[in-house]
Amino acid sequence: MSVPFRIGVLQLSMEPLQQTVRMAQACERAGFDIFWLAEAYPWWRKHGFEARSSTAITAVVAAQTQRIVMGWGIISPYTRHPVQIAMEARVMQDAAGGRFLLGLGASKIFMKEIGEGEQGREVGPAVVMRESIEIITAVLAGGPVEYRGEAFQASAPALKDEAHASRARVPIYIGATGPVLQRLAGSHADGLLTASITTPDFIRYARGNMEEGARRAGKDSSSLDLGGVIVGSINRDSKKGKEGAREMAAMYLANKVQNIRGSADVLLEKAGLKFEEIAPIADAMEKSGRKAAAQAVTDDILIKVRAIAGTPDQCCERIAEYRAAGCTNIMLEIWGDDREQQAKLFGEAVLPNFR
Repeated sequence: MSVPFRIGVLQLSMEPLQQTVRMAQACERAGFDIFWLAEAYPWWRKHGFEARSSTAITAVVAAQTQRIVMGWGIISPYTRHPVQIAMEARVMQDAAGGRFLLGLGASKIFMKEIGEGEQGREVGPAVVMRESIEIITAVLAGGPVEYRGEAFQASAPALKDEAHASRARVPIYIGATGPVLQRLAGSHADGLLTASITTPDFIRYARGNMEEGARRAGKDSSSLDLGGVIVGSINRDSKKGKEGAREMAAMYLANKVQNIRGSADVLLEKAGLKFEEIAPIADAMEKSGRKAAAQAVTDDILIKVRAIAGTPDQCCERIAEYRAAGCTNIMLEIWGDDREQQAKLFGEAVLPNFR
């Protein structure tokens, strides 16, 4: 069973609630397939934003939209027990019905930012992810749960027949940069979500790992979805259309230098970027903020990042490049001025080319 090609929008949970609701509604009107919300973390306070609970926000957004699929992209079982995640997913089932996707990831930077880390943990992220998926799936299915794993324990009686709760299965994705978790996405999940600064070369790398995991588990890899977070912006004028992507790329590249250097190596390698090449961006971000960092993103760096940015035709060309590389789920992170208007322009001039 092949996976349909979908184009969605991803936003960080760092903006006022009603602003996020309006953006989701604008994306729905424009014809986007999915509205993903990624959980922000306190690092963004340095740049004038505040982290908010993505699970709470998506429930509100789901109740104020009708068609667009809602996605958690991602939340972390290091900050929520899998039973709690299943409880929050139950709310999403009520709010969104069948239009809900659940993304899990280690989110090590979140743990680093709040001062927890993973010190003292005796199991690795792959065990945490696998056990989380098993517990969440079991709790949502409604049967009795008695789980004793290496990372988690869980216990719950079965739902009674008269209980008003869905037993429907929720599609689960793993957000991953490294090969171990990418293979786990192939063997134990419905798909894989890649991080910011994803490029077509990284998509090919990630798909290879995901499909290897599926083969080892005896699964049909054609049924697996591969979503890539890609920065972007659009305007009828090419230069203006790239301004938002330049700023968002600056924030993410600075983040890679400052916070997650080790796990970012392969992302940067596939983009043809070196740490010394992007270090000035991180320095500008630290000293003068995101606007200054955006100015440090050269045209050459922006080309390497492979942003979906510029005119509608340029955005179409880039989306086609990602689809050819094996991406089945574009997670477009729109940035820049008047994003609701940008969503409208994507809907008018880009999305119809991929239906």
